[in-house]
Amino acid sequence: MNVMTATDSFPTRGHAAKRLSILEAGARVFCREGYAGANIDMISAEAGVSRQTVYNHYGDKDKLFAAVVTEVTRRCNARSFEVLATFPDQPDNLEKDLVAFAIRLTQNCLCDEDGKYLRKLIQGEGERHPQLFASWRIDGPGKVWSALAARFARLAYAGHLDLDDPDIAARQFLALVNTELQIPMLFGEKLENKRLQKTAACAVRTFLRAYGSKRSDDQEIPPGGNALRA
Repeated sequence: MNVMTATDSFPTRGHAAKRLSILEAGARVFCREGYAGANIDMISAEAGVSRQTVYNHYGDKDKLFAAVVTEVTRRCNARSFEVLATFPDQPDNLEKDLVAFAIRLTQNCLCDEDGKYLRKLIQGEGERHPQLFASWRIDGPGKVWSALAARFARLAYAGHLDLDDPDIAARQFLALVNTELQIPMLFGEKLENKRLQKTAACAVRTFLRAYGSKRSDDQEIPPGGNALRA
């Protein structure tokens, strides 16, 4: 009788493929069981590798958990910067273009699988691993905030926005876009496109009430004429 073990439950895979399988399995198990409830046996079984393979790659559960957070953060950042590349630097209709941008952010960065994983890991394990998530804050959202702030600063320089501090404006924009979706996503509710559109529209309207340029539509503004307030 041929008994299948974890080492032969999948076709032969290379080092990189095994590493990715372990990270994906780790993300699922840590999110489902929590750090305390997860163990290497669960993760190795879900990854289709031997427990020794997991130890060979990551050493112990704590190092594997850190690697999972780092990898999921890297992928979230990559998607965030893909969306940031579509930011409306030269808007035809600022409100409409920012709403479309906000919808892309929620669809591709907040509601995707990695975004869900990362949110659960932070909510469930943030207090247990304060140093890890302090680094995550700098390497994850910190980079996205800075990049978004630079784009809002350019809009202000062009006269489209009236800002004191682009960094604060960027964080507040993301908070407005995300806040109405946090509780539904926490409980696993599926968010339809119509709801994402409504949330984005409300967020952008609120943002522009605070930061929209006060110039009249027919006023001529030279480049930088309504830039950041001193």
